[in-house]
Amino acid sequence: MEQQAPMLKGYRVLDFTHFVAGPTCTRILGELGADVIKIERSLGGDHVRGMGLGSNDGMSTYYFQHSHSKRSLALDLHRPEAKEIILRMIPSIDVVVENFAPGTIRDLGFGYEVLSSINPKIIMCSCSTTGQTGPLSKRPGYDFIGASFAGVTGLLGEPDRPPICPTLAIGDVPTGVAAAMAVGFALLNATRTGRGQYLDASLLDTYFHMHEMAVPVISIRKDKFTIRRNGSQHPYGSPSGVFKCPGGYIMLLVQQHEFGRIAQAIGRPELVDDPRFKTNSRRVRNNDALKQMIEDWFATFPDRDSVVAALDKFRVPCAPVWSLEEAMASPHLRERKTIRQVSDPALGQFEIPGFPVKFSDWSPPSDLKASRVGEDNEAVLRELLGLSAQEIDALYTEGVLLKVPPAAADKSS
Repeated sequence: MEQQAPMLKGYRVLDFTHFVAGPTCTRILGELGADVIKIERSLGGDHVRGMGLGSNDGMSTYYFQHSHSKRSLALDLHRPEAKEIILRMIPSIDVVVENFAPGTIRDLGFGYEVLSSINPKIIMCSCSTTGQTGPLSKRPGYDFIGASFAGVTGLLGEPDRPPICPTLAIGDVPTGVAAAMAVGFALLNATRTGRGQYLDASLLDTYFHMHEMAVPVISIRKDKFTIRRNGSQHPYGSPSGVFKCPGGYIMLLVQQHEFGRIAQAIGRPELVDDPRFKTNSRRVRNNDALKQMIEDWFATFPDRDSVVAALDKFRVPCAPVWSLEEAMASPHLRERKTIRQVSDPALGQFEIPGFPVKFSDWSPPSDLKASRVGEDNEAVLRELLGLSAQEIDALYTEGVLLKVPPAAADKSS
């Protein structure tokens, strides 16, 4: 079957984002075919251009991963001419995404009321830590701040130690994905109704959405139920959690109907009828004893993989706890293109995560590119505003347009 054109081809996105949540949203839109024009306000560009492994022309692995598939238009937004350029672009724009602190985009002169008065079909999405409204909305924040306010951080870690900070963007990336989903639905609605709308995406709301069971239970039982940090063991299920074995750890997640499988696997079928383990709630109360039995059985094997193989014979839901390096070497992840190789003139070849969803009639592009600061100034202004070479040169001379000097780019390549 011939692959269809990218699904968002023909849509234009104006991108005022930085760091992770907002750039994740626009990166997804760009990879799906939208023309994403990233506005950068200085020669330094997005804050993450200097994070990760980087080079002296303003490109870094961090920036490439979160902002490939976009064009860079660099303007000094302190200049009224720069603001005029952006407002003149709005009739040609379908979506605007920003993740400044609440109120900043309005103060810059690009609030939703202004933009929708120029283009009634425009979709505007704001990503922030705690949302655009409410008592917490004015607070500065990042991923871990949203997690803390959402009651998530307090659940992470060992019960007798302080909560932990995970070493990955658990809130930022899902917020960007949720924002991209909302933009897609809003575009569909705009096609049907002719009206755009404003979208308010926050890390706090995304994090709170992740509570899969406790919220309604707490709301009903009030002071009679609480959930606490449970370390490496699942708070609601047993046997479920991280278990030590020779050479590492294994993750088990065993539901009620699967308990007989692990009882058979460890050679203890009588546990199914043991009053201590008859139901999940009883197993949770007696989890320490059950965990010790399982780990004692694990200890009879030479290594982690042999334990997994023995559990697999009984279809016990389990996985080796892989390091990131082990996950990146996995044939499964590579076959599914969950890991993909990219190339940049300054950075060389390296790997980044792949697109998170697989489509039957479309595959992500293999030749991903991330632009230097201002690299696409001339092309964008010619295409959207019809500016001549002389007019563009004048904007450079006046300091309205910004661009990494060619010498800097050449030196780093």
